[in-house]
Amino acid sequence: MKKQANTDEGNFIGLLPLIFFLVIYISSGLITKNFDSLPLLVAMIIACMIAFALKGDNKDDKFSDKLVVFCKGAGQETMILMIVIFMLAGAFYYVTKSMHAVDAVTNIGLTFLPSSFLIPGIFVLGCVISFAMGTSMGTVAALMPIAANIGQMADISLPLLAGVVVGGAMFGDDLSLISASAIISAKTQDVTIFEKFKTNAIIVVPAFVLTTFLLTFVQVGNVDILSLGAINWVKILPYVIVIVASFMNINVLIVLILGIVSAVVIGLIYGDFTLIQAMNSIHKGMLSMADVSFISIVVGGLAQLMHHMGGIQWLLAKITKRANGPVGGKFSIAFLILLLDLITTNNTVSIMIAGPIAKDLAKTYDISPSYTASILDIFSCVGQGIIPYGAQLLLASSIVGISAASIVPYSWYCMVLFVVSVIFLLTKFSPKEKRPGTKNEILEPQKSIGS
Repeated sequence: MKKQANTDEGNFIGLLPLIFFLVIYISSGLITKNFDSLPLLVAMIIACMIAFALKGDNKDDKFSDKLVVFCKGAGQETMILMIVIFMLAGAFYYVTKSMHAVDAVTNIGLTFLPSSFLIPGIFVLGCVISFAMGTSMGTVAALMPIAANIGQMADISLPLLAGVVVGGAMFGDDLSLISASAIISAKTQDVTIFEKFKTNAIIVVPAFVLTTFLLTFVQVGNVDILSLGAINWVKILPYVIVIVASFMNINVLIVLILGIVSAVVIGLIYGDFTLIQAMNSIHKGMLSMADVSFISIVVGGLAQLMHHMGGIQWLLAKITKRANGPVGGKFSIAFLILLLDLITTNNTVSIMIAGPIAKDLAKTYDISPSYTASILDIFSCVGQGIIPYGAQLLLASSIVGISAASIVPYSWYCMVLFVVSVIFLLTKFSPKEKRPGTKNEILEPQKSIGS
């Protein structure tokens, strides 16, 4: 395969597939008043066809050359890991539902939480779990089934609850000390993760408090406590194991496997299913994630094609040219990372691409390294929490069987965080730290593990 032309300016043509996808997907939703009318996977495949037909910085490429690029993006380590998480999340949901763990946790929430704090309680629990796990995907997998069950019993909108869960998940993805995106954002700016955490928390905490307050005004239906039945505390053990293992900083894959195994054992002891039935539940759970897995594969390949065609480089060049003064520099970093997340649908990969450029802008306009790292992490998580083809919304929608686009209007935390963060960008807030003399480590996006 002939090497892609190396131009500083990039090529706008490389962004056309994404623009085409957004136009047809949004237009079909607005015209039909149903964003499920055009399947997301089909829209992505059409965008890939456009990418194969266009020529950007890859004018000498043959079809076979582009196919190699697409497969490289679709099969990168980050993407395969994400699909494995999808499969385990589906298995965990189905097996815990079969042994009535979801019902047990739901009963506890409906019994002990006041109705006015039911939805805020789900959000706070999501924040705690995601901060402990350091991964939004694991949080959505663990909490979404419980939230959905509560929603059905208390007559609460499922898209609303999905938005609440995704918001709580993105809280920890951004702020956790063990989140991949948080670690990478700090590393690209040569600051410690704790320095980044202190600066980040100043921005995130007001957004957390405001979101919790707003959620208390959501109306909740009446639930007959007597109809819930007795609580079997043993049945909640799989969730306890998942949360405790997360606090121990155990890998999310191992955490989900421990949750699945414990659910199977408890289900067998209580006679909820036979071993064969448990295996069937696990199998059904994995198959339920087929659609979201295929979408992720196609998105990964499309992102790699657009990068190969010069689209991302064009975007970087245009944004950095318009930086002017400290406020302009901060907004350029925020806008850059937001658009990159829109393209790559992976906040960690987006940070890896934008990190070195953001570091140069921060030096030029005297922006604090820890604040720069916070901007990168915050705005990448904001984007990840509102794009309907992002992994978090796709996973949440797949678990409860709703449209990912229907969740977007209810991703309140991400919206509030965006507003609060923009207000901070307009101020002179910028903590000062001395940069270490060590050389910044440049990481390879294809070898990263997304949150």
